[in-house]
Amino acid sequence: MLFIETDSPPPFYQPDLSASRRQQLDQWFLGHRSQSYYLKRFAQFDEQGYLGPSWHWAGFLMTFPWLLYRKRYMDALVYSVAGWSFIQLNIAIILVVLQTVAMPFIADAWHMAVRIVVAGLVWLFWSVMVARWTDAYYYRMARREVADALEAYPKDLAAQKAHLQREGGVSLYGLGLGFGFFVFVLSVIQVQFLPLIAKQKEKEVLFEAYDMTYNAQRRVDLIYQQQGKCPLQLPLTTDDQRVTLQVASSAEGVPVETDCVVIATVQGVRYPNRYLNQQTLVMYRQAAGNWGCMSSLNKKQAPKGCI
Repeated sequence: MLFIETDSPPPFYQPDLSASRRQQLDQWFLGHRSQSYYLKRFAQFDEQGYLGPSWHWAGFLMTFPWLLYRKRYMDALVYSVAGWSFIQLNIAIILVVLQTVAMPFIADAWHMAVRIVVAGLVWLFWSVMVARWTDAYYYRMARREVADALEAYPKDLAAQKAHLQREGGVSLYGLGLGFGFFVFVLSVIQVQFLPLIAKQKEKEVLFEAYDMTYNAQRRVDLIYQQQGKCPLQLPLTTDDQRVTLQVASSAEGVPVETDCVVIATVQGVRYPNRYLNQQTLVMYRQAAGNWGCMSSLNKKQAPKGCI
């Protein structure tokens, strides 16, 4: 679609046809859907004598379903394999260069956002280029089919019409197939890939929560041994943490008598791990001086030794 001849005259143009005859053939090929729009575009290309860029919203927003809708089945297959592979290759190359050249100077917290923005810009650029040449591509397809019909059936108007209606027009089945494919891809992402990302992120958050709680407990225990009481006013939490820490004299659900607990509460976790928000990890001091652990997390998520 991006490698269309821009020579003059346009490819497959039939100069011997009258304007009314050419319009009749185009109408047979286009069908009733958006016929006036494409007739206007085709007439523009015919008049100027060469193909040029324009803008096509369906080409920009949903190229693959549009190709199937317009019965360009083989082109849709080529686009989905070669086109998407080309996009992914460009994204991979740019990200590799970016990782080497720019990422060392960008804060770690912004790395993922930068990668997503870069990939989105590459995809946007590709979509814009496709949208600019979609009308020219479809004009070329129409002129090719018209030339084939005239060559195969030079005197048979009924056969010409049947050929153009068979090769052109629209297919609601194709449109449904295109959107069904996207639904399938999203389902695969939702069922297969998203849980893998969520699981890794969950491990990071839980490790951070346990590590911070354990370090806080050691600090509180040291002060307790020095002062003989729980340091209830000890500040432990900073603004950039995903875990809030609090020192208290008791906590709900603690199975033994205690006068000093460290309560960690997970907060600010984004999708797809929002279920971790408000989960707690509590470490409590027992009478013998050792510390126990309990958590609202389930057995698979909670650290070993927590109730």
